Amino acid sequence: MERNTEYNQMASAENKFLREEAYLRAQKKVKSLLGFYWHLASYVIVNIIIIILVVSNGGRLFSFGTFATAIFWGIGLFFHFLGVFGPDFLFGKNWEKKKIEKYMEKERQRWE
Repeated sequence: MERNTEYNQMASAENKFLREEAYLRAQKKVKSLLGFYWHLASYVIVNIIIIILVVSNGGRLFSFGTFATAIFWGIGLFFHFLGVFGPDFLFGKNWEKKKIEKYMEKERQRWE
């Protein structure tokens, strides 16, 4: 009986540790998402202001100089996106399997 109580206490402590670890991982993910969204918001706001200032001071709208900041900052923002969402965002883990099933279904239709 005493062993069973010790086992339950150990299992309960391990379960509590795993829940706390999962919470910390989730908290870190939420902070990284929030950081990305703030980065995106500042990107949009600052680049709109820059474009308005360039055009209002006699610059041409459709020139490289007008959009240079947006282009290079956009590259950095893209890498931040990949860091937060991961490279599997566009081609998730199930993407290949779904594509194979789709093409197999097309082949099956041709056979029938």
